[in-house]
Amino acid sequence: MVSLWRPMTDKAAFAMYTESLGVKGMEKKQSLYYGWVVVGIVFLCLLVSAAISAVPSVLMLPLEKEFGWDRSAISGAASIRILLYGLMGPFSAAFMARFGIRKIMVISMLILIFSLSLTPFMTTIWQMTLLWGVMIGIGTGSLANALGVSIANRWFVKYKGLVIGMLTASAATGQLLFLPLIARITEDIGWRYAIYTVMGVLVLLTPIVALWMRNHPYDVGAAALGTEEIVKPVPLAGNLFLAPIAALTEAARKGTFWLLAGTFFFCGFSTNGLIGTHLIPACGDYGIPIATAAGLLSLMGLFDLVGTTLSGWLSDRVDGRWLLFWYYGLRGLSLIYLPQALGTGYTQLTIFAVFYGLDWIATVPPTAKLASDTFGKEKAGMIFGWIVVAHQAGASFAAYEAGFMRDWLGSYTVPFVTAGFACLFASLMALRIRRSKLGQTTAVGA
Repeated sequence: MVSLWRPMTDKAAFAMYTESLGVKGMEKKQSLYYGWVVVGIVFLCLLVSAAISAVPSVLMLPLEKEFGWDRSAISGAASIRILLYGLMGPFSAAFMARFGIRKIMVISMLILIFSLSLTPFMTTIWQMTLLWGVMIGIGTGSLANALGVSIANRWFVKYKGLVIGMLTASAATGQLLFLPLIARITEDIGWRYAIYTVMGVLVLLTPIVALWMRNHPYDVGAAALGTEEIVKPVPLAGNLFLAPIAALTEAARKGTFWLLAGTFFFCGFSTNGLIGTHLIPACGDYGIPIATAAGLLSLMGLFDLVGTTLSGWLSDRVDGRWLLFWYYGLRGLSLIYLPQALGTGYTQLTIFAVFYGLDWIATVPPTAKLASDTFGKEKAGMIFGWIVVAHQAGASFAAYEAGFMRDWLGSYTVPFVTAGFACLFASLMALRIRRSKLGQTTAVGA
């Protein structure tokens, strides 16, 4: 087992780097691998991005009450944000490869700060669609799963699955920390102050990224953890907008891509598009207060933090196909059970929150690992970004469809049960992926 602490492998390169910063005496025989610092910074950014993504679920009822907007209209804005969140993935990966991760992260955070600062002044649905559909969709989409995969592939050979799991779990931690706070502030002093709170955290975090984020192990004179060779990064060549399209064209020739994208479509359809957007208003239909419903999402976040981190650890050791089979199957059963839990009481809802939370985004580490193993680390960021597009397309469809079905039928029962059966189908799709003797992932029949 490789230690988290390791000696620098190129003292000359590191000395030159520290001298360029005007710092002397930083060389030590043993030093904390800087990749873990990078993981910590990215974890914080993804945490706040996840908190921003969760805000519309808390605001849906207050906006409906204050402005008279119907639920399907608010869901439409959320649907656009979710779709753009996915579409930005492959292109942000390309921009990071050309201009550096730190620069793109800072620009994305500034876009989010600007959008949040205007939100309290909106009065019409088109303004919410522009701010929370388009601009925040672009900002959060650049601080998404493709970022975590890019970091894991650049900085780690060992612990890659664990790092992907940790960064994916940041979404759960964001909910755990921010949702109850946002809900309480919204109920006590108003939704505008909740927006200011999230914006304030983002303002504090941006200088940390600007000062201490690093793009590549070469920047600190180190190799990727698990190797000894220091490799200079090669900037992405070619057109920034055509490179992701070319990566998609290449990946689309393999059946594995379509199976991973297809299962991930159902993943988004059953998570952030459905539960992340509509659980709180669904609880409101049964007279459950916003703060209590947000507490359920926070509880899911707590268990998802455990489940997704464990999933990352398992992804380094267990066949990812079978992990996906069990994850989707158990999630499907929990969603089929949800309408009964809503109508029964807090005990059943708590059981659902724990069971569903363990599985919420546990699918990301094995999916990302299978994609990296199949397409290689150099293109994994862009290709996994396209797989995330499928995820967000499913989430976008579910966000609008569930709101529409609620306005039409008067309840969320049909959307919840439909998502449950879709997950059961996805569990069978996962078994269509097989591994060759060389360890490469291919699709059965491809």
